[in-house]
Amino acid sequence: MTIDPFARILVTNDDGIQAPGLKVLEKIARQLSKDVWVVAPEVEQSGAGHSLTLRRPLRMRRLAAKRFAVDGTPTDSVLLALKVAMRKHRPTLVLSGVNRGANLGEDMTYSGTIAAAMEATLLGVPAIALSQEVVTGEAVAWGTPAAIAPGLVRRLVASGWPADVLINVNFPHRAANAVVGTAVTRQGRRKLGEQIEGRIDTRGEHYYWIGPVRGEDGDPAGTDLEAIRQGKVSVTPLHLDLTHGATRAKLAEDLA
Repeated sequence: MTIDPFARILVTNDDGIQAPGLKVLEKIARQLSKDVWVVAPEVEQSGAGHSLTLRRPLRMRRLAAKRFAVDGTPTDSVLLALKVAMRKHRPTLVLSGVNRGANLGEDMTYSGTIAAAMEATLLGVPAIALSQEVVTGEAVAWGTPAAIAPGLVRRLVASGWPADVLINVNFPHRAANAVVGTAVTRQGRRKLGEQIEGRIDTRGEHYYWIGPVRGEDGDPAGTDLEAIRQGKVSVTPLHLDLTHGATRAKLAEDLA
């Protein structure tokens, strides 16, 4: 029997249960499925990466039917969703986001949005992470993923991807009718935290802010960074196996 890939969708994020992007993603999910569940962190968990809460107990608060808040990370939320809240109603697809801010380049190693999709993938459920680029001082273009994502998710699911792959989608900061297409991309490079700004509080104690993202000069062809700069939606398949094949083969030969 063929399983409907949109039979049951789990929606999660890293910006928290009250985040505007989560509301957008819920609306997107409800255009795809009649059975939508929401399990998300109680508060913002941006930058949490693929971290689990191991040193204290976790609590999951039921807010409404099929809607729960978890006092932990995005990874905790997906784990509790699949193992507790939805243990008798396993999702057929997980959507994570819509993140307030793009997840490009090395963002994937820090991103709780991508980590939630990663956890779902590890647990055997296809997953897509969705993020919206933001520009400081300008309104977030939530209408762009709202308009584009339903059709794009349908096309992605119809195409399919391996069990150990998740899909990372980024929307450019422009109106939906100004987006110039979709590009299937590779991960670019840009580093968060190149600048550390130190300050002193009113008690004379030092504290620090991690500085802005450093962009890669030129945004090389074929990367997620290039696609976003060109006003395209970026679709990047991310592989959970981090093994570098060429280096593995060389080391195996050298160390034989």
